[in-house]
Amino acid sequence: MVGFLGWCAPLSAQTIVVSAAASLKEALTEVNTAYAARYPEVKVDLNLAGSGALQQQIEQGAPVDVFISAATKQMDALVAKGFILDGSVCNLLENQIVLIGPPGATKPGSFAALADPSLKHIAIGEPTSVPAGQYALQIFEFFHLTEAVRPRLVFGKDVRMVLTYVETGNADCGLVYLTDARQSGKVAILATAPSESHDPVIYSGAVIKGTKQPAAAEAYLMFLRSAEAANLFEKKGFRTPAIPVP
Repeated sequence: MVGFLGWCAPLSAQTIVVSAAASLKEALTEVNTAYAARYPEVKVDLNLAGSGALQQQIEQGAPVDVFISAATKQMDALVAKGFILDGSVCNLLENQIVLIGPPGATKPGSFAALADPSLKHIAIGEPTSVPAGQYALQIFEFFHLTEAVRPRLVFGKDVRMVLTYVETGNADCGLVYLTDARQSGKVAILATAPSESHDPVIYSGAVIKGTKQPAAAEAYLMFLRSAEAANLFEKKGFRTPAIPVP
């Protein structure tokens, strides 16, 4: 990772591609606006999708400079396969998993209440590619709900699709990140998953080893750890576990 002096140094005109978890859409849009004000010569192309889908794109050779995953699993897999620049991985953010319903809903009032058979459709992210879906399965297991909910699960390609299912009433409830629920304004937050019910929701970032713009990629990742970026992330409901870079 570049040092602080390198981060502040002028960068030449270039474009970096940032592949990031879909749940970061609004937050990164604001952060990138702040980054552009500091580095107007660097254009950031944002590629948003489920973390598993982004991992596959990188493994298949997609031109990516920075990867931000909503779980450490996908990042660890890319590290193991040699796609990540040595020493560039860092934990950026933390999030929470919540149970949501359509606007005005009051039920189910808890995760245990998902056992109620009157709930016909429970939306979660596709567990094979969406970290939020993987966390959801862990929560079901924790509350001994796996068999009870299995026939009623509907899957979204990313957490935003899950949100849409619930917003439109096409699902009775769903499991998404707290930040998505808060930013939607079209769902009711019914319960927050206990921290012990699933793995920590940690967003990690790293530079892709094949980047052609290593200095710009590292500077961007450093900016995401700055106090300025931390303030923007926290306004969207994220927590910043790392000590921000000044």
